[in-house]
Amino acid sequence: MPDRGDAARVRIGISGWNYRSWRGDFYPAGLVHRLELTYAAERFGSIEINASFYSLQRPSSYRSWREQTPDGFVFAVKGGRFVTHMKQLVDVETALANFFASGVLALGDKLGPMLWQLPQRMRFDADRLNHFFDLLPRTTMAAAELAARHSEKVPTDRALTETETDLPIRHAVEPRSEDFGSPAALEVLRANDIALVASDGAGAWPLFTTVTADFAYVRLHGSRELYASGYDDVELATWADRIRGWAAAGCDVYVYFDNDARGYAPHDALRLQALLAGRP
Repeated sequence: MPDRGDAARVRIGISGWNYRSWRGDFYPAGLVHRLELTYAAERFGSIEINASFYSLQRPSSYRSWREQTPDGFVFAVKGGRFVTHMKQLVDVETALANFFASGVLALGDKLGPMLWQLPQRMRFDADRLNHFFDLLPRTTMAAAELAARHSEKVPTDRALTETETDLPIRHAVEPRSEDFGSPAALEVLRANDIALVASDGAGAWPLFTTVTADFAYVRLHGSRELYASGYDDVELATWADRIRGWAAAGCDVYVYFDNDARGYAPHDALRLQALLAGRP
């Protein structure tokens, strides 16, 4: 882990925010739908955008999300499944150009890390990963240059290929195959400054906790029942200890709860935040 001079930043949040079952629970009864993102963003330092995984969004959507959140807030953005699951990282330069042209850059300084979730069937392949990592833009200026090479899949009149300022872009990969924990895989990730996601999936895939970049990225999908179970006090305390250790070593930490099916995610995120802040 790096030894950074500035203080590490820990952000706790949720994966997505538009869930009907949260209304009248996390979201107060009567809160209008269009204010849900603002309500969540007032309580968390970051939220993971996952709609971008399923389809290309529009610049207007990213602009709206940016406008609905406070200063200092950041979004993590989940890369498209067309790149990760359908193309499986092969021959994806145009697909990446389309993804970044779809409006990601409209987030401006609220663009946090990019998440690339790999399918469980994908095994570690050094050549495939190195080639993919070489294509990933590491700054918003580089992302704009890549976006300019978009295909007709993103019409020119709705493509965003410019950036307000040049800012760094971090990338994290969430593999679900055991061999990504091998020394060879960790070496590739470190050499490319790619974070290996610590992904808790109720035992459905391996949980990696090795830090391979200057930040750590955590996704908590449920410890006992995938997407559906909450985290108890002992489990949250264990995660809090890990997070403190990473932050003490100089790593920024991003944590997103994805156990949304029964509404646990926002409540668990609030409890973890309180635990890290020393509040009961």
